[in-house]
Amino acid sequence: MNNFSKIGFILATLGSSIGLGHIWRFPYMTGANGGGAFVIFYLILALCIGVSMLLAEMLLGNKARSNPLDNYIILDKLNSLPADSIHNAHQIIDKNANKSLMWLGINAVAGPIILSFYAVVMGWIVFYLIYVSFHLPNDMEQAKKLFEDISAHSIWWQTLCFGCIIALTALIVARGIKKGIESLNLILMPLLFLIFIGLLVYASSLPEFHKALDFMFQFEPTNITTKTIIESLGQVFFSLSLGVGTIAVYAASADKSENLFKSAVWVVLSGIVVSLIAGLMIFAFIYHFGGEPSDSVGLLFISLPLAFNALDSSGQIVSLLFFIAVLFAGITSTISMLEPGVSILRDKFSLSQAKASYLLSFGVFVLGFLVILWANADMALPKIFGKSLFGALDSITSSLLMPLGMLTLLLFVGWRVKRTHLQAWTPYLPKWLFRIWLWIIRIIAPMVIVIILLSQYINLA
Repeated sequence: MNNFSKIGFILATLGSSIGLGHIWRFPYMTGANGGGAFVIFYLILALCIGVSMLLAEMLLGNKARSNPLDNYIILDKLNSLPADSIHNAHQIIDKNANKSLMWLGINAVAGPIILSFYAVVMGWIVFYLIYVSFHLPNDMEQAKKLFEDISAHSIWWQTLCFGCIIALTALIVARGIKKGIESLNLILMPLLFLIFIGLLVYASSLPEFHKALDFMFQFEPTNITTKTIIESLGQVFFSLSLGVGTIAVYAASADKSENLFKSAVWVVLSGIVVSLIAGLMIFAFIYHFGGEPSDSVGLLFISLPLAFNALDSSGQIVSLLFFIAVLFAGITSTISMLEPGVSILRDKFSLSQAKASYLLSFGVFVLGFLVILWANADMALPKIFGKSLFGALDSITSSLLMPLGMLTLLLFVGWRVKRTHLQAWTPYLPKWLFRIWLWIIRIIAPMVIVIILLSQYINLA
């Protein structure tokens, strides 16, 4: 049996969603969008729209119980059968099945593409973890030079650290759902929470902690702008691993009787807690150093190392624990990016889990190595639509594949699947809650995604 246990499914899904989006993106987005106003909108939208979208993708995977390409075919076939039908994925895709629906799951290619540049950033984390074990930058010039050296010049250091991340990811995924993905998350997720709680307790002892509290939770109506709302919508969407097939693949290995609504609520609430802890402790460290919380890339790799250095004797230990926590969060995310593609190779080409994992990881490594070469200042490679390969791949996945993939899923589940089937498949939802959920996935959530898509190309602020 290669299925998740109940706690394993929640922790794996949580591990998929909790990554740099919560620890890195949330703090700098909060800093850039007025603090408390952004946080409040994020909390409301995460609990309302985030839970609803997460439940929709979980339901797709849990009922179809297959890979991202076959999920829509199977669910469409189930839609024509009695709601309580028991099926085998390979038996139900017969000659009468609508196999053209396979293309609705093509967004699963986003996972390995994202992994190719996400793992490059995780490689930087590995480098910083090694570096801060011995030394912390003393001033802004030194901190900037350190980051520029690793991100724009040192090809081989980057490749070594990035390669370690890909190799570790491949080895874990090769072991399968139970022995690999669940086992890792059962260890790393509790450790991540323990480290974060410890760092928060330490941060609360700093004199500047009250500034972090004020910035995060002091609501100023004047800070409410269209941009703030759109950015909070985007944060909800991109922090839940939606639209790349990961959640559906994980849900396919969850128990058929799993209360998916409860699981979705747990995942969203836990993600919110991690985001708030990350924001509070990072802002406390930054304020203690005398910096500003609105930096983006520099927040993690320039400002924070300087802030840790300002902690005097404890700075080395705090920085080490912080980057270990980020590494843990990153690894649980990288394995989730690889698994959807592996499930496709395994099912479509009759490969073993291990062979599919190693084969796809090799392809990801090649693409990631090209990302490193393109970012290298000494190579002077041509821009792609005015961007580096890193930027181009990021735009294709985050601005196109992920939103369109989730929009397709919501419209399919919300409008294509019969209401009676959806009700039968969600017995844990009271009728009033089911009606609200259906209204959200049919109308509200698709509108949110369209707004996010439009905001990429039109200045809605």
